[in-house]
Amino acid sequence: QVHLVESGGGLVQAGGSLRLSCTTSTRTLSSYAMGWFRQAPGKEREFVAATTWSGVSTLYADSVKGRFTVPRDNAKNTVYLQMNSLKPEDTAVYYCAANSGLLKVAASYAYWGQGTQVTVSS
Repeated sequence: QVHLVESGGGLVQAGGSLRLSCTTSTRTLSSYAMGWFRQAPGKEREFVAATTWSGVSTLYADSVKGRFTVPRDNAKNTVYLQMNSLKPEDTAVYYCAANSGLLKVAASYAYWGQGTQVTVSS
């Protein structure tokens, strides 16, 4: 079992930046690919970004490509979602998830955090 905890959400103006963190104290994440998803009110959960723990391979949704990155700190057992040039349409609850493979499909991820709210004002 992997217990994930997200943090770093908040309110930011359009054009600003936020960094979300996802960590666990239950076990090392080094054998997992880590994904970030988001869900806006009334919408389905959508893929945002994912990375292998090594960072060799990453995936990004077209809507965030060039603005978001997924750096990791292996020593802290933490993966981040660095969000730059934020837009009002990025407003959502953001979730991190762990999976054995690098995938874009939410249903493929076995472990999820509780989510953190990101609100981007215009």
